[in-house]
Amino acid sequence: MVGSTGSPPERAAAGRIDDPARVRAARRLAAAPPNPALQRLAALAARLLVVPAAQVSLLTDVQTVSAVAGQDPALVGSTGPLPESLCTVAAAGAGALVVEDAAADERVASLPPVRSGAVGAYLGVPLVADDGHVVGALCVFDPAPRAWRDTDVEVLTELAAAAVAELELSALSLRYESDRLRWQLAVAAGGVGSFDWDLRTGDLVWDAQMLALFGLDEESFDGRIETFVAGLHPDDRDRVDRALREAVDTCGAYQAEYRVVLPGGGTRWVEARGEALAGADGRAARVIGAAYDTTAGHEGEARVARVLESMSAAFYALDREWRFTYVNAEAERLLQRGREELLGGVLWELFPGAAASEFEREYRRAVATGEPVTFEAHYAEPLDGWFEVRAWPAPDGLSVYFLDVTARRAAQEQAERERAATAQALRAAEGSRLLAEEARRTAERTAGRLALLARVSDDLSATLEVEEAAARLAAHLVPALGDWCLVTLVQDSGALRDIASRHGDEARVPLLHRYAARRLAALDPVTSPVARAVAGRRTVVVPEPAAEAFAAVLHDPVARDLVRELAPGTAVVVPMRARGQTIGVLTLCRDAGRPPLAGEDLLTVEDVAERAGLALDNARLYGRQQRMAEAMQRSLLTAPVQPDHLQVVVRYRAAARAAQVGGDWYDAFLQPDGATVLVIGDVMGHDVDAAAAMSQVRSLLRGIAHSGGGAPAEVLAALDATMVGLGVDTTATAVVARLEQTGDERERGVSRMRWSSAGHPPPVLLAPDGTVRTLAAERHDLLLGIAPDLPRTGAETTVERGSTVLLYTDGLVERRGQDLDTGLVALRAAVADLAGEDLDVLCDGVLDRLLPERPEDDVALVAVRLHPQDRPRPPVAGPNRVPPARPLEPGGA
Repeated sequence: MVGSTGSPPERAAAGRIDDPARVRAARRLAAAPPNPALQRLAALAARLLVVPAAQVSLLTDVQTVSAVAGQDPALVGSTGPLPESLCTVAAAGAGALVVEDAAADERVASLPPVRSGAVGAYLGVPLVADDGHVVGALCVFDPAPRAWRDTDVEVLTELAAAAVAELELSALSLRYESDRLRWQLAVAAGGVGSFDWDLRTGDLVWDAQMLALFGLDEESFDGRIETFVAGLHPDDRDRVDRALREAVDTCGAYQAEYRVVLPGGGTRWVEARGEALAGADGRAARVIGAAYDTTAGHEGEARVARVLESMSAAFYALDREWRFTYVNAEAERLLQRGREELLGGVLWELFPGAAASEFEREYRRAVATGEPVTFEAHYAEPLDGWFEVRAWPAPDGLSVYFLDVTARRAAQEQAERERAATAQALRAAEGSRLLAEEARRTAERTAGRLALLARVSDDLSATLEVEEAAARLAAHLVPALGDWCLVTLVQDSGALRDIASRHGDEARVPLLHRYAARRLAALDPVTSPVARAVAGRRTVVVPEPAAEAFAAVLHDPVARDLVRELAPGTAVVVPMRARGQTIGVLTLCRDAGRPPLAGEDLLTVEDVAERAGLALDNARLYGRQQRMAEAMQRSLLTAPVQPDHLQVVVRYRAAARAAQVGGDWYDAFLQPDGATVLVIGDVMGHDVDAAAAMSQVRSLLRGIAHSGGGAPAEVLAALDATMVGLGVDTTATAVVARLEQTGDERERGVSRMRWSSAGHPPPVLLAPDGTVRTLAAERHDLLLGIAPDLPRTGAETTVERGSTVLLYTDGLVERRGQDLDTGLVALRAAVADLAGEDLDVLCDGVLDRLLPERPEDDVALVAVRLHPQDRPRPPVAGPNRVPPARPLEPGGA
């Protein structure tokens, strides 16, 4: 008898049946759609070998999946356990398995098909996939014993090779179809439309997305190029026409960005790219390409442009062909040309004198090295000034910033002249040591004054935090120009607030703090030096004894005692001005025995105050806008629920952008059955519209989850449908998780978490033993607002009590230059390091470790710790914030 030897368990131990790579190969082939060719192959095997039945079997994880055919019946599918299948024995062998009398053959006699009498004789050949793994078998069998010939084995081997080829072809077709579907979904999600213009017939074909970009549909679009041109903004038609003609004439690429005038009013920016294809005669026969909406980018550019236009410094941008793409108003003044002449013009053609100069050398060096450059250049009449030029590479070219340093250079030159004069005086008056010494001191004071002003300007312009800028200002003044000082800000209401103080004697710092805490409330609102400096917008000099002068305008006896203890000898109160307003005052004091501030020292203080006023005002405006944005965002979010033995912590960090609100949100609430629902989500966009859409989506989700009480996947599916039904035109990602518990699970000290994700980063689970893992679902569902008709999937896991679940938005793990996988690795590492910390400390620690100093995106975070229920409830856990009449059990987590 010809065939393999050894029992099935022995061959399984050898790794042929349980090999994971074999299982994966079989799964891939088993997933292919039914192949009629396999029916024919099985039937052909039965006829050629003259047997009642033939079978093609694939061995998956724990069972066989078979296609059985007789000499005439149709294909019939069947399944069976691996250990009970003769095909398992055939697949485990090195060659054909030949069994002439199954009941007498020890290799298969114990298997159910043999014991039942269904198989009396068996001939099987392994199916070997392209990757070399055995994935199943092709066999024929007869209820009665029979002898098999060598030609029978050869025929079956040839048919097995054909069966593998058919399976591989079906699997490849399935993979191709899946890839095609993913491509179509990606194009639809990206909002990309396509076009095809036949130049010979004039027919213009648009897909549905292209029609949507122009606000049209199939009925209103007649397929003519004239209709396309009519939909363009009049100012853009000539430019688009030139681009199309150039592409057609050269059979080259076509690229244009233009405005579409929508039928209902309003405009939309569209970027189009394509190529003219040549026909058989070598001339362009058709133009095909794609287009997408760039309106959001232009709106962002408009916001940036408003900021740039408000700058007092010149700024312009160049593309990679050295053409001007943007100039602000100050740059027009600097370059002595209007932007209508500059935009689109080549730098070296508009300004031939710049070619081969320091400008060209430094600009090209910045582009070549990718590093910013800084140098100083002089502009002749009518400006006649020196400017510090800073140029840094951008993805689309070069950005250039001009800072007027004429005054600084003049001061430096003056200092040089004074040093030279001092040196000349020293040489001319060799015998006059005192004169030379005085000249040297004058030069040093002048140089020191100029250096101080330069340091103050650089230091204050480096921060947009008001308190930090004020603290830096105080540090520059004390002890260089005074013994102690107070920095006071005039608030929008007109009230005064001390925002910084400094004393040169560390031992007296607490005394100064106590005085600063009381003095403004006690000051006379009219006669005090501070009030006079604010009202008169001029420096108020307080002569000796300044302590008594200050005490005389204080209504609080404690404040009077404190200022007398500080004992200032003389003082000056200098207003800080910006944009035509007094935004604060600087009180600088000198102790008794030190000469009062006068002359150059007083001018220096006034210059410092002038520069500080603008810096503080910029910082205050920035802080006000950022606080407004963050307050608006937080007002849209509510405090989380705190159910029994659960501790829920939420965090929100705004991006480092002024006057911007985002679509990130978190939520935690109870469903009617007592289960706890956790939500994290992110609506696309960073503006007021995104915040409004976020509020709508969040409210809809809360209502659906509470009234329906469904599983997370059901909640997301209902939300997706409701957004379409109510016209909430936005897209969003979200994760909805539900913590629930039965009585048995409570006894075992576990809870169950079900969740569903709509295109959102996966939750993170911190187990009681400190291990950290991400809870990734088997299938990635689409974002909300993309395809509401597609079904949504859910996932489920058992969570030990003492575990922590962390949900977050993508700003925590994704940013420019870092992909999601890298961010998830960093997140898991941070959570593992902080595993033993309190939940508040863990959340703050994760944010501090993963976010940069000035994050580019908003971040929302919600974390829940499931405290063990077989011990007293810790103070940080609930129930302490739950809706009235809500059951804590059953169903609660």
